[in-house]
Amino acid sequence: MKTNDELIDDLLTIAFAEDVGDGDVTTLSTIPADERGRQRLIVKEEGILSGVEIARKVFAKFDPDLKMTVYIEDGAHVKPGDIAFEVEGSVRSLLQTERVMLNIMQRMSGIATVTAKYQEKLAGLKTKVLDTRKTTPGMRILEKEAVKTGGGANHRMGLHDMILIKDNHVDFAGGITKAVEAAKKFCMETGRGDLKIEVEVRNTDEINEALAAGVDRIMLDNFTPERTKEAVELIAGRTEIESSGGITLDTLRAYGECGVDFISVGALTHSVKGLDMSFKAF
Repeated sequence: MKTNDELIDDLLTIAFAEDVGDGDVTTLSTIPADERGRQRLIVKEEGILSGVEIARKVFAKFDPDLKMTVYIEDGAHVKPGDIAFEVEGSVRSLLQTERVMLNIMQRMSGIATVTAKYQEKLAGLKTKVLDTRKTTPGMRILEKEAVKTGGGANHRMGLHDMILIKDNHVDFAGGITKAVEAAKKFCMETGRGDLKIEVEVRNTDEINEALAAGVDRIMLDNFTPERTKEAVELIAGRTEIESSGGITLDTLRAYGECGVDFISVGALTHSVKGLDMSFKAF
């Protein structure tokens, strides 16, 4: 299995292949090969900055001679006019890396900004907001990193690093007990004993069955705040509790106040507007 650094390198390879191809013909035809210059990343909208370290990888991959000077680190609250970093070197390289870097920085900063707003709604509570697998294909590792930058927490990275038994799994397996027993057997036989097992439940009977089966986390799917409070009273102290399903910024606090450990929100990544910024010569 590839490491995070290898996945990011693969992502950047694809990004340059689709954007630059065999060369930026505009830049190559108008800018001398020996021309040197500087550009700076200017923030144009208030939010949380994310992607600075990935930007460093973008420049280094395309042209190791580009020199980056960082003034604002990932996780900082930024406002219009702030200068996050400057880059100096070949003008051809600066122009050919600009869009790839901006696409990543704007997307990640937008996600971090939205995540911070959600987590702020839970101030004073133990509850953490979680991301989901509703991410841009190929960019999941970056988008989940942005969630952490914004103060949230990551759910599973993919289908490989946690067992999440959802309603369809339960129905096909013949019930929660059978599904959990099969999952535990699979983990033992394949050397994956460190995998957590989470079960999605729909009612009190399924909660009791999941508790009896011995799971690491119970997901309350599409419960109202009132039903969530009742479920927490039944589960509290016996396993982790996650709320999921249609929870918005307006309803988030009500679920957190029920005492759940986590609230998963697909909107952190699936419909986020990028934070406005530009990369300008100076």
